[in-house]
Amino acid sequence: MVDFTLTDEQKSLREMAHGFAEKEIRPVAWEYDKNGTWPQEIIEKAWELGLLNTHLPEEYGGAGLSFFDGVLIEEEIAWGCSGIGTSLSCNGLAMAPIVIGASDELKKEYLGRLGEAPLLASFCLTEPDAGSDVSGMKTTAVRKGDKWVINGSKSFITNGEYANWYTVYAKTDKEAGHRGISCFIVPRDAGVIVDKHEDKMGQRASNTAAITFPDVEIPLNHLVGEENRGFKIAMMTLDRTRPGVAAMATGVARAAMEFAIDYSKERVQFGVPIAMHQAIQFIIADMATKVHLARLATWNSATLLDQGRRNTLESSHAKRFAADAAMEITTDAVQVYGGYGFIKDYPVEKLMRDAKILQLYEGTAQIQRLVIARETLLPRRIDEPATAAAAAA
Repeated sequence: MVDFTLTDEQKSLREMAHGFAEKEIRPVAWEYDKNGTWPQEIIEKAWELGLLNTHLPEEYGGAGLSFFDGVLIEEEIAWGCSGIGTSLSCNGLAMAPIVIGASDELKKEYLGRLGEAPLLASFCLTEPDAGSDVSGMKTTAVRKGDKWVINGSKSFITNGEYANWYTVYAKTDKEAGHRGISCFIVPRDAGVIVDKHEDKMGQRASNTAAITFPDVEIPLNHLVGEENRGFKIAMMTLDRTRPGVAAMATGVARAAMEFAIDYSKERVQFGVPIAMHQAIQFIIADMATKVHLARLATWNSATLLDQGRRNTLESSHAKRFAADAAMEITTDAVQVYGGYGFIKDYPVEKLMRDAKILQLYEGTAQIQRLVIARETLLPRRIDEPATAAAAAA
């Protein structure tokens, strides 16, 4: 029986994350957004509290929290600022392939780095010509003696300018499409070049960069998992991380709803607060329903992971619905504010800009619909173990 009643420990964890967001993030979030400032001080404080590497196994210095615990934290952090939340959560995306498929030696070296200091890592899958269609990637990895030589470029890489190491996907068989992709760990000091800092519409407190690997040499043992099996590792990774994106979307949506509620009680038109008008009440009611359902879908997808069950369909449900809901709710929050909502002096325009990327990264809303359609038309058993499902993909 599924029971989403939080334990005392989970309540305390959520309260700690909310307190951190309330005291350390939200008071400065709009300044970070305005200037596109890198939140180094917040990252260091989050690392000290165990909020940076929530899923890092304890043997490597992490908190080793469950996926369910992780989404509790990510909703609260995103309530403070989803840009800063993206900066804090990116380590989870970079480390997941290592946890899934790397050797014990690589885990000790690279996961250990994250546990020893407030360092960052980046996940490098997307390329200028390979977004939703990862089989079109042009980055290659070629064996030369006792080294892999990597050549290519990656785009839209979160924390790319600040990463200590990168989880990189490259073609090891250029003729095999997605079946010719392999996964590697590339340390920054191997010759990685940061080409460009992206100036974004929203989530401006997160760093997004274009990265180049020009004849970058790494040891042969830096292959993660089996050669030409990187695509499956990437898909298993996204099943693990999409609940976190859904949680962030829920946090953004909740923040926008709360701002809209407060404003609707203060703004007087036609002699009464606009919260007394049915048109506004219906907007608020729809917001509340969407936040509630987004959270339930997120919690369900995370719980399946913790139970070792396959969550591909549920994580796509959660990510798609929560991201779309965040976009809708933030847009409606601007509507509740009226003309003031369009002014940067008021908070909801930032939330609307921040929400848009949630429909794009870690699989667009349209890709999620393709996954949902495939899983619905050709269903697998929900009790199928996650590892077995990935092997059959």
